[in-house]
Amino acid sequence: MELTHALKQIQPSYIREILKDAQSEGVISLAGGLPDGQHFPVKLMASSLASLAQRPDLFQYGQTAGYGPLLDYFRTQFQLPEHHDSLVCTGSQQALDLIARAYVNPNDKVVMEAPSYLGALQVFGLAQANILSVSQQADGPNLAELEACFAEQAPKLFYAVPDFHNPTGVTWSVPVRQKVAQLCQQYQVTLVEDVPYRELRFSGELLPLVSSFCPEHALVLRSFSKIATPGMRIGVVSGKANWIAPLVKVKQSADLHSSIPMQAVLLDLLTHDEFPAHLATLRALYQERYTSLAEQLQAKLPQGCHSNPVEGGMFIWLTLPPCDDFALAKQALTHKVAVVPSSVFYKQGEKVTPALRLNFTNATSEELVIAVDRLVEVIKQECGIA
Repeated sequence: MELTHALKQIQPSYIREILKDAQSEGVISLAGGLPDGQHFPVKLMASSLASLAQRPDLFQYGQTAGYGPLLDYFRTQFQLPEHHDSLVCTGSQQALDLIARAYVNPNDKVVMEAPSYLGALQVFGLAQANILSVSQQADGPNLAELEACFAEQAPKLFYAVPDFHNPTGVTWSVPVRQKVAQLCQQYQVTLVEDVPYRELRFSGELLPLVSSFCPEHALVLRSFSKIATPGMRIGVVSGKANWIAPLVKVKQSADLHSSIPMQAVLLDLLTHDEFPAHLATLRALYQERYTSLAEQLQAKLPQGCHSNPVEGGMFIWLTLPPCDDFALAKQALTHKVAVVPSSVFYKQGEKVTPALRLNFTNATSEELVIAVDRLVEVIKQECGIA
């Protein structure tokens, strides 16, 4: 059977593919955005999981929008206005897919920072959107480029990860957040604000959501894969009720609803007395590992390489001298270290800045030291540095 024209244009996820090799014996993976599996809050969920057998009602079909008590929690926790709703999804990735299916027609214009999240590039590519790119600076998108794009191209959506950006780790400053919100309102562009790493800030001050400055022009995607467990597959999208309703309609045709038992377990976890302590432990662990990786890179990287500091999240963005970063990443695997090349984070045909995305949350500090030694050796070989 012949594939659709749209699917023919979509490349498989390099990151999902490389995870197979990254799990090979002896390989230290800095590739996938994996949280630390040894620190999943399983003990905090033990009682809730054990009680599921006494809660048969949770195993019946449920409402598409989500488990009622969890939706009530979100309304309070997110301080949603009365005319806003939320929809529980099978991971925030599904929320992105629902938005594309509900609102993006072929050739509709969607703006993204370059580089950008691979999963979003795939979703909007499959929707046959016309993806427009704006460059990224140290404190967020290039505002002059963004305003020109909004004014001249009249896009429908602006997809962004303002907190600890995937893949670069950049966090938007408050003035940039305010200006982006103003531009979205002025040019009637819907902001799709993706915040899967927001709770993983380990230094600096918590910044307001971009959507807090333009709540009537935004949809917010949240994930619990990074602070609970990825295997639960629970995310949520919130926004104006009349914008959420079409997403519910699409989800009905996709999977009816996300797992009700897992939503109940998530609610028990989020309201557990010890959950704040779990988050604090996670942040401290990730700060320790980030510091280890950053210090090793600073001490050992050859000339022409550069990495920017981050205040949270999961990634360091390592820019390289002119080279084939894809070939470099493949060669790194032969040296038992897995990384992701920058080329997978750009739309096809776009000019690529040679770089590597390095994850620091799923390897120990000791493993990170070894990984940098291996990576530096490969960089010197592939970039011709003595």
